[in-house]
Parts: sequence; C-alpha cells; structure tokens
Amino acid sequence: MTITQFNRIVEIRTKIISMGTFLFGSLFAVIVTGIWSWPRFIVMAVAVLCVDMGTTGFNSYFDFISGTDNAQYNLERDKVLVHEGVHPKSALAISLSLFAIAGVLGILLAWWTSFTLLLVGGFCMIVGFLYTGGPFPISRTPFGELFAGSFLGTVLFVLSFYVQTLSYNLTTILVSIPLLLLIALILMVNNSCDRVADKIAGRRTLSILLPQRTIQIIMRLILILAFGLELLFTWLQIIPLTVIPFGIAGGLLAWKSMRTMEKRGFSLETKGPSMNNVSHIFLFYCASFIGGILLFLLL
Repeated sequence: MTITQFNRIVEIRTKIISMGTFLFGSLFAVIVTGIWSWPRFIVMAVAVLCVDMGTTGFNSYFDFISGTDNAQYNLERDKVLVHEGVHPKSALAISLSLFAIAGVLGILLAWWTSFTLLLVGGFCMIVGFLYTGGPFPISRTPFGELFAGSFLGTVLFVLSFYVQTLSYNLTTILVSIPLLLLIALILMVNNSCDRVADKIAGRRTLSILLPQRTIQIIMRLILILAFGLELLFTWLQIIPLTVIPFGIAGGLLAWKSMRTMEKRGFSLETKGPSMNNVSHIFLFYCASFIGGILLFLLL
C-alpha cells in the first residue's frame, strides 16, 4: 500500500473538519479563561486526528463490503478499495491501529485532566465505529447528519475546551451549534450526491426520504442560521466583536459557494466539486471565527 492509498482510505483531505472544530474549541478556551497548555493541545490534536482517520477507514471498509461503494455507481477515484484493488482488510487494520493510538493518547489526556474523559472519548470511538459498522449503521438512517454534527461539532468542541480548562458550561455548547449545523450540511451534500447509489444500497438517508427541493431549502436555512448565530454571539458578547467583519465576509463567500453547488446540481458526477464547495463553507466559518479571535488577542 502506498502513502497516497493510505491518505485516500482515511480521506486525509476531510480532516479539516475535525481539526477545525478542535482548534476552534481550544482558541475559545483562551478568550474565555486565558488558559493554554501546549502539551494537552498537541496530544489531543494527534488523538482527534487518529479517531477521525480511523472512523473514515471504518467507513471505507464497511461501505465496500456492504456494496455501497462499487465500481458501477461510485465515480470517486479516491475510493482505492473500489478502483485500485486495495484489500478491504487493509482499511480495517489501519482503522484499528489508529483507534489504538488514540486510546493510548486518551489515557494520557485523562491522566492530566479527568478519567471521565476516557468514558466520553471511548463513547465517541464507539459511535465512530457504529456510524458505518454494526448491524444498524447510523449512516444508513435519516439520523446520520445529526450524529455527525453532534459528535464532530458539539462534543468535540466541548472536549477541546475542557481539555484546556477542565471546565465547560452552557455557553460552550451554544457556541458549538453552528459547527454542528455546518457539519450536518456537509453530510447532507454528500448524501444528496449519493442518493441514487444509496437508494439502491438500501439506505434511508434524509436526501432519499425528502424531495430534493426540500433538502436544498434545508441547506440554505442551515447556512443562514450558522452564520447568523455567529453574529448573534457577538451581539450577546459571547465572542469578541472583532469576529463581525470576518463573519460577514465568510457568510458572503459561503453563500456564493452554496449558489455554485445549486446551479451545478447534486449527483454522482458533481460530487467532487460539490464536496469541495461545502468544505469551503465550513472553512469560511472557522476562518471567520479564528481570524476574529486572533485579531482580538493581538489588540
């Protein structure tokens, strides 16, 4: 197996989602409490990356053996199990190894913070496995977007805050909601592009159960709500006012990306460009928040 094939099994390019949430939560801890620990930051960064890569590896493995990913309906060249003949057990071995590394790092973080962290982290890893594994994969249900958004958005954000400060509160959860929404949006775009193949594979995602026009309306509402909440948080003085110009600019760029996706349409043929666009939307949000915080810290 080559490094390129490894990167494609774990979909390394998509790790901006988990790492963006992690960085977001860690920086929010700084502006709220002024607390920062480089050792905890670095160890958790590696642990988060391992869990995310491992979860994606499980996704690659189970989607292949279940027939969801196949050469007839999957046009993504990055699916090396489908198009390059990489053995599915390689993906399984990679995922188990990454989860093992994350487990060891989790023990170290728990030693530094609280062993309750092990329970939460372990539960997150179980959900990561069950997302595409087990007898009733979450990704095959209408709840995939909710679970992905909740764990990659809210839970990861709160954990990142907690590892730095050893505390959390309702405000921390509220600030994570836009991330939850935008991660759900990413999954919704993915499932909208895959709806034909997913329906044949027996999935029951929202993009299959609801009319495509309804899904597009939901996508727009998610985008507006996410960036609207960011501005609301500045008005409530939960986050610095320096975020406002960045938030407005990020929102306008995000809307442009949304319109580009809508004009192109959502299908297997347009999945690659559409996933790039929706990933950019997430990046615009994270960049607007992080840029505003950095400006606040510099002033």
